[in-house]
Amino acid sequence: MQIEASYRSICYCSLVKDRPDISSLAAIIGDPARANMLSALMSGMALTAGELAREAGVTAQTASSHLAKLADAGLVAMTIQGRHRYFRIAGPHVAGALEGLMELAVRVGRLRTRPGPRDAAMRVARVCYDHLAGAKGVALYDAMIDQGLVVAKGDGLGVSARGRARFVAEGVAVDALQAKARPFCLACLDWSERRPHLAGSLGAALLELVLARDWAKRAKNGRAILFTESGSRAFEAFLAPEIRRHAAQG
Repeated sequence: MQIEASYRSICYCSLVKDRPDISSLAAIIGDPARANMLSALMSGMALTAGELAREAGVTAQTASSHLAKLADAGLVAMTIQGRHRYFRIAGPHVAGALEGLMELAVRVGRLRTRPGPRDAAMRVARVCYDHLAGAKGVALYDAMIDQGLVVAKGDGLGVSARGRARFVAEGVAVDALQAKARPFCLACLDWSERRPHLAGSLGAALLELVLARDWAKRAKNGRAILFTESGSRAFEAFLAPEIRRHAAQG
């Protein structure tokens, strides 16, 4: 009996050792200053160490130490231009994990009290790394699903033949996007709406389309995407079923 218990203990220890080291990664993300830096970088823009120091409310020296830890953990990537070092989220996989943590924090009631217009704008529309999130992002996802342009497949999401034709007609380079190593079409759970928005390279391309058509622009500070009044109408028309769009155009 004692031998069997010892054997089970050895097997359990072996399993624990072979599992991903969640605790050390969580400790790196969980520091308040580093969490603020990562949240700022979720805008998708590259920021300098000085800008991130201000976001975190720490000195430049402390910010450098935090950024070194984030880089060592593979969470941020750094590029050097002239005298400046620029930092950005290391990739969509990191952005997706951070968005998931934000959604979880909302779900379990871990919220900061930061009321005001900026938060309201973030709930309407914001950038989640490089795709549209918030109420507008969820509306985009719902419209694509409801019209059968984006469909469920065995390994996740894909586009139907009708969806492919629609996206190509809108100027989206579907073939080029699908040739990339990055996932083409994903559902990303929205932390404020608690419903999916469209991620992947297709989601990024559709956000670029929104910005290129001047329906909206990025806020100067933060992650908010600000739609103009005419841009909101154009976006709603873009999401409308084909019959309604043709009727509106006629």
